[in-house]
Amino acid sequence: MTQVTVNGTARPLAGAPVHLSALDFLRGLGLTGAKEGCAEGECGACSVLVARPDGDGTAWTALNACLVPAAALDGQEVVTAEGLGRSDHLHPVQRELAERGGSQCGYCTPGFVCSMAAEYYRAGRHANGRADHEHGPNGFDLHALSGNLCRCTGYRPIRDAAWALGDPDADDPLAVRRTRPAPAPAATRVVDGVGELVRPQTLGEALDRLAEHPDATVLAGATDLGVEVNLRGARPAYLVVVDRLPELRELSTDPIEIGAALTLSEVERGLGGAVPLLDRVWPQFASRLIRNAATIGGNLGTASPIGDLPPALLALEATLVLSGRAGDREVPLAEYFTGYRQTELRPGELIRSVRVPRPLAALTAFHKIAKRRYDDISGVAVAFALDVAGGVESGVAGGVVTRARIGLGGVAATPLRAFATEAALEGRPWTQATVDEAARVLAGEGTPMDDHRASAAYRSAMLGEALRKLFAEATA
Repeated sequence: MTQVTVNGTARPLAGAPVHLSALDFLRGLGLTGAKEGCAEGECGACSVLVARPDGDGTAWTALNACLVPAAALDGQEVVTAEGLGRSDHLHPVQRELAERGGSQCGYCTPGFVCSMAAEYYRAGRHANGRADHEHGPNGFDLHALSGNLCRCTGYRPIRDAAWALGDPDADDPLAVRRTRPAPAPAATRVVDGVGELVRPQTLGEALDRLAEHPDATVLAGATDLGVEVNLRGARPAYLVVVDRLPELRELSTDPIEIGAALTLSEVERGLGGAVPLLDRVWPQFASRLIRNAATIGGNLGTASPIGDLPPALLALEATLVLSGRAGDREVPLAEYFTGYRQTELRPGELIRSVRVPRPLAALTAFHKIAKRRYDDISGVAVAFALDVAGGVESGVAGGVVTRARIGLGGVAATPLRAFATEAALEGRPWTQATVDEAARVLAGEGTPMDDHRASAAYRSAMLGEALRKLFAEATA
């Protein structure tokens, strides 16, 4: 029997349409705290808590309920704002928001409550070790709220409420729940008159389903598909859910290999700073709500020309392990993108993992040019990975560029390597003259276009300026 536990009560999913969102399912139960604001994962009004694995325990993870299909939560545990507290017994997060004026119209408040509660219950929150404009004295990371928007209250009282939170009480039921394992994924099959959703239990089973249905849609975090369903009326006929397949959730740092079904938040925690270039990407990749659901395989599988991860992984010379019933094969990421939203993936294959070779470059940077600093789609994204002998190590110019790898996004139908610019740098002195010459080459890479995010001329100019910025910062 398909069911999901909501606020401690088992709720049957039988009869729920395949493409029904978790948000609409919850609101159908009368839990109307979660709202639909944008229907694309940008406003956070629909935020809820979901129990997710955290080692041998559980992490209460905030997700956008408007994006994930309800059927994909079969066997899982969900907590909404109503499940955190009552009007006569407020949860600490709700109480602080109320007392510090953190809510006016209240439309967005339940979403803020759930995102804030996820950070409130985060293990090791006090280990941040710093208090600055993004971290409170209690270790609260304001990036936990980066996916929640408020149009009327103003963020200062919301921040004050977040920074006033103490630790959960020892007998807090949700805090106690963290000590037990998260629910295992349930074998799921949901069928209606429009489509079918299945959750295989093993990679082999998933590959069998994909071989039987070559046009199947692979579903992981649903941060891309959910938008297509909500805003463009997409109704894939056959969905194969792979986000909890054990074979796609392995991670190692030596050698570096990242399972395709790991969420970006899990990858960030699991790598623990082992890949500095990726650490520059995470804060600029959408919001924490999105990174809690979006997977590294999903980001590459959609093959968007403006994705944030591909430029960084191209600069890191990553390769992809692609799995099919015939076995695994390895494809360099630079050869993976074959056209607009087209890839080397064959029918019946899926991305198993991403491999990053060592040694890593000494000088790395990621520059994202967008209209907002956070939670926005890039106009241009540039990732650099350089080795400079005798220069960067001492903090001065004058060394020789021994190796240059540059990944670009937003300037062509696919993400791409800036091969011409790499050649213009390698073997040359790391000087302003070399950088200016290479910057002119970089400005001519790709085939940028005019659209509502940026003009082609602006995109080209930003490419060159990104290299000049890298040099200025590295030699300051």
